[in-house]
Amino acid sequence: MKLFPRSSKYRGRPEDELYSLPKLLAYGTQHILTMYGGVIAPPLIVGGAAGLSPADTALLVTAGLFLSGLATLLQTLGIGPVGSRLPIVQGISFASVSTMVAIASEGGVRPVFGAIIVAGLVGLVASSFFAQLVRLFPAVVNGTIITVIGLSLMPVAFTWARGGDGAEDFGSMANIGYAGLTLVIILAISKLFQGAISRLSILIGLVIGTLIATLTGKADFSGVGEADVVALPAVLHFGTPTFQVGAIVSMTIVIFVIMVETTADILAIGEIVETDVDAKRVAAGLRADMGATTVAPLFGTFPASAFAQNVGLVALTGIKSRFAVAVGGGVLLLLGLLPVVGAVVAAIPYPVLGGAGIVLFGSVAASGIRTLARVRYQDNLNMVIVSVSMAFGIIPIAAPEFWDAFPEWLGMIMHSGISAAAVVAVLLNLLFNELSFGNKPGPSVFEAAETSIDRFGDTLDDDIPDVPSDRTEEPR
Repeated sequence: MKLFPRSSKYRGRPEDELYSLPKLLAYGTQHILTMYGGVIAPPLIVGGAAGLSPADTALLVTAGLFLSGLATLLQTLGIGPVGSRLPIVQGISFASVSTMVAIASEGGVRPVFGAIIVAGLVGLVASSFFAQLVRLFPAVVNGTIITVIGLSLMPVAFTWARGGDGAEDFGSMANIGYAGLTLVIILAISKLFQGAISRLSILIGLVIGTLIATLTGKADFSGVGEADVVALPAVLHFGTPTFQVGAIVSMTIVIFVIMVETTADILAIGEIVETDVDAKRVAAGLRADMGATTVAPLFGTFPASAFAQNVGLVALTGIKSRFAVAVGGGVLLLLGLLPVVGAVVAAIPYPVLGGAGIVLFGSVAASGIRTLARVRYQDNLNMVIVSVSMAFGIIPIAAPEFWDAFPEWLGMIMHSGISAAAVVAVLLNLLFNELSFGNKPGPSVFEAAETSIDRFGDTLDDDIPDVPSDRTEEPR
């Protein structure tokens, strides 16, 4: 029996839908506004750890935008066996930030870039084999991971809502008010409008929220006048990369964590778009991921990965076209070449982004719950798989220092809730569902508890009298 079904050509599938150019530009821009803060954060953090000047840190940011655009185009449009051809936005990975900070604090950015090149090549070689793990991601595993992705992103939204890390007024009621107002605007547009306007609710909410913040003095556009109009990314601006064994080993571990997260995102977007995603397609997506990561240091930037928040945007808006995301990649590319345009987008206040993030990241978790609803829980231990895996995925949120006392390599993997949930879910699925040894007939205590709850719910339903559907209650 073949592990994966043979795939047909991807033409004519939901992700191949093509809109008019204005709609593609609007939908693509919405994707970029959603993830822009996540792209610029890693360069700012690593640049500070390496002691770079403001000008060099700005180059890190510009290079990150440029490479993210190239990687997104490669992922969505594809070249031969490279690129999943799915509506996936690529950006600078936050999963690698802690490792890069540790390396940069000791020796600057050159050993960081050297470690990324070697680790990226390892990931690129391993992509085809790694994709075979797609069979280890059935709905019970996939749904758990998607849910944890959404939950893991919620702290980011709430940090933005309070003003962003380092803000002098962090946590003020004014910041939370801007976030709440943006959230209300998005919800109101979603409720009152339909069609294209409703689908652009995130973009419209961000624009209106920024305008209000500008009128009240919250948004700062002073950096726009200081930015260059056009600037090409410099190749090897920071010098020739250096190669240190310890840095390479640490970065390689991080790269495999990124590959696990990217695999989960590819599978998640396949669920949302309702299209076939097999091992071949996952491998193509990973090649785009690792290919962009390998060349990133040449432009002076860091590993690329799929952005989970944009998976949530696809679920929320229903816009499944990869060409819309490709146009967004073009916008990113433009931002990388036009720092002045990037400065305008960077002026969106973090509280406004936080209000939109609550909707976006919550929708990712909701997509995972919807996937878990299709899982069969009778005569198996799927309930155990979901509960334990989700608990491990929440540990980095509930107790960030939990893994600090463990070996560094283990802590590096488990500090990411997404990779922790993925590892535990895959292992438990293999133990309980793939290996028949030790399985006993009859329900476990978990299934028995679930059955009792279901029966209690059925009893309540039986006790509630039916109301004729044509009866309506008069308002009081």
